Amino acid sequence: MNPLRGIALKIISVLLFITMSAMIKATSEHIPPGEAVFFRSFFAIPVILIWLAWRRELSTGLRTRNPFGHFWRGLMGTMGMGLGFAGLAYLPLPEVTAIGYTAPLLTVIFAAMFLGEEVRAFRITCVVLGMVGVLIVVSPRLSVLNSGGNPAEALGAMMVLGSAVFSALAQVFVRKLVQAEQTATIVFWFSVTATLLSLVTLPYGWVIPTRTEAALLVTAGLIGGLGQIFLTSSYRSADASVIAPFDYASMLFALLFGWFFFAEVPTATMLAGAALVISAGVLIIWRERKLGLERARQRKAMPPGS
Repeated sequence: MNPLRGIALKIISVLLFITMSAMIKATSEHIPPGEAVFFRSFFAIPVILIWLAWRRELSTGLRTRNPFGHFWRGLMGTMGMGLGFAGLAYLPLPEVTAIGYTAPLLTVIFAAMFLGEEVRAFRITCVVLGMVGVLIVVSPRLSVLNSGGNPAEALGAMMVLGSAVFSALAQVFVRKLVQAEQTATIVFWFSVTATLLSLVTLPYGWVIPTRTEAALLVTAGLIGGLGQIFLTSSYRSADASVIAPFDYASMLFALLFGWFFFAEVPTATMLAGAALVISAGVLIIWRERKLGLERARQRKAMPPGS
C-alpha cells in the first residue's frame, strides 16, 4: 500500500472528471443523459486499448476472473453516472459537485460494512459532520413546499443524491475487484458494460447531436477513460476510506469551471455546506497521516526479528 501515490492518482482523476462533467453539462439541455453515458463510455474504450498497447499488455489485460463482479460494478457505476448526468441539467456544477460529496462519505460506511475496513469513532464523527454539510447544501432544493421551492431543482437534487449512492457502491465493488483483477481490466469492462447498458435508453429520446455537441461528448468520453484509469489505480494504493475524502478537491475545480464557463455564482448556503464537508475530509486526512506516522515509528522501534 502507498497512500501518497493513491492520493495523487485520486486528485488527478478528480480534475479529469470535473472537466468531463463540464463538457456533459454544456450539452445537457439537448442531449439525454442515457445518450451522454453512451458517448462517455464508448469513447473511453480506445483510450484503454491504447494504454494497454503502450504497456504491452493488450493480450492479457482484458482477461477477467470475475465477470459477474464486473457486471455489478458496471451496473452500479452506470446508474450513478446516468443520474449524475441528469442532475447536471437542473443544478449548477458546483452544487452538483457538493451534493456528490455524499459518495465518498458513503464509501467510508460501505467499506466498513462490506469490506471489513477498520473505521474508528473519529472517522465516523467526521462522516457525520460531512453528512450535515451535504444536508445544508441540499435543503434549499428540497424545500418544494415553500413558496420559493422549485420542483425541477428538487428532482435534480434527488437525482444527484441517488447518483452518490450508486457511485459509492461502485467504488466498493472496485475495491473488491482490484484484489484479483488488473486495473485495465476493470476499467475496460466497466466501459463496455456502461456502453451496453446505456443502449437500453435508446428508445427514450436519443437525438442527433450538433457538431459542437458531438465534439464535446467524444472528448468527454476520452477524458473520462483517462479519469477512470487514474481512479481505479488509486484504489490499488490505499484503502477506499482513505482515498474517498480527496473527492473534496473537486470543489475548487467545479467553482472555477462553473464561474468561467456557465456564469454560475455559488450561494452562501452551498458554500457553507461544502465547507463542512471539506472540513470533514481534511480532518480525516489529518487523522490518517497521524496514524500512519505512529505506525511507522512503531515499526522502526521494533527489534529485528520480532
